[in-house]
Amino acid sequence: MTKTEQPERSIAEWVTFSIASLILAIIVGLVGYTWLNEKNQPPILSVTKKQTIREIGGQFYVPFEVVNTGGDTAESVQIMAELLIDGKITETGEQQIDFLSSGESEEGAFIFSQNPRQGQLNLRVGSYKLP
Repeated sequence: MTKTEQPERSIAEWVTFSIASLILAIIVGLVGYTWLNEKNQPPILSVTKKQTIREIGGQFYVPFEVVNTGGDTAESVQIMAELLIDGKITETGEQQIDFLSSGESEEGAFIFSQNPRQGQLNLRVGSYKLP
């Protein structure tokens, strides 16, 4: 039996092989890095009043910001507001944020017919669902 000899690889083949191997190593490294540093936490949502209350045309605008500091994305995030004056709930408001990924924030405003400065305004996240 005769042994067939393989032709030696050219410089172009070695360069191409090296570049392809480098690209593959970078991709594998990035996937591994992402996997190791991924936050496997549920959404952690917080809502805060953003700025001062504005009065326009007898209505009071209360800006807010909601932030997701958790690892997972939240959908249908429900933000609720209650205005208590003299210990009684006089007005409520509700907003829904469609999509809030990890590290993302959204802003909005609640509109009240009574002055929120004359009572206590409570903002909270009511619910969310996972995608």
